[in-house]
Amino acid sequence: MINLFNVEDHQIDTRDFTHLLHDKVVTEFEEEFAKYVGAGYACSANCATSLITLALWNKGETVTIPSLIPPVVPNAIIRSGNYLNFRDDTRWVGNVYRLHVFNDYSIYDSAQQVEKDLFKIEANPEDLMIFSFYPTKPIGGCDGGMIVSDDREKIDWFHKAVMGGSTPSGNSWDRELIFPGWKMHMNSIQAHIAQKGLRRLEAKNERLAEIRRAYNTGFNKDNKSSHLYRINVKDRDEFVKLMKEQYIPCGVHYQACHLHPVYNAYKERIAHKYFKKSKKDAKTTVSIPFHENLTDENVEYIIEQVRKARRVLKAVR
Repeated sequence: MINLFNVEDHQIDTRDFTHLLHDKVVTEFEEEFAKYVGAGYACSANCATSLITLALWNKGETVTIPSLIPPVVPNAIIRSGNYLNFRDDTRWVGNVYRLHVFNDYSIYDSAQQVEKDLFKIEANPEDLMIFSFYPTKPIGGCDGGMIVSDDREKIDWFHKAVMGGSTPSGNSWDRELIFPGWKMHMNSIQAHIAQKGLRRLEAKNERLAEIRRAYNTGFNKDNKSSHLYRINVKDRDEFVKLMKEQYIPCGVHYQACHLHPVYNAYKERIAHKYFKKSKKDAKTTVSIPFHENLTDENVEYIIEQVRKARRVLKAVR
């Protein structure tokens, strides 16, 4: 069986840490990550969803996001005290997108893209950019997230917020409580695993670029993501079944959130219009195996089987 994603196995000796929750490896990883993406400062957290929640906490804004998105994003928008709206955008999947624009800065969700100097290229110094270290993401870890900016004051607030609202300190008894915060900090094990992933990222992305070129040639596409490789097929359920019979798993990224009944309670704030692209992709999109451990033989076999299944189903592009 070919894996859809590559999730690394790790053996960890906890004796490497002086404190399992917030050893110096957390700070080291924050500094190393900020430098890699071209930002001045970074704050880690237990997951990217926590950072979205904090970045939007009680803003009272209407936040408009792509409909084709993981439900954790609209959930975080609602639960952080904001209003929800959707837009018909499917090209963002696998890449960074602008989550929200305030009067003087923007928030970017880059949970699916990590590249050198990405913050410097995509954002302004006062902006915020959020990353995820969920196991299947570009830097796969034991979950966790990071928010970066060149605005030190903003990042300093996040450092306090994720640590219960207290000032950072090596000793928990030396911290000064500033406001009622959250227990959302990244622990030492999360930082240790994600730091290893960061240091392997350049080699990983080089291999993914080779695989992506082969797929693009084989399927006559121009995909650019280093996280997912998606295609559209006719009769998706049957396509997934045919591929599974050939030991090739496929995934669905993602369903259209604007059609989900769980958000009906917010319909007065959601534009319930026909989203042609989102509705089409919600029915036809599949992700095929795309990770650095695929061999050239694996890639050739996947291309062959996708073409075969499409001929059988007379699939759409």
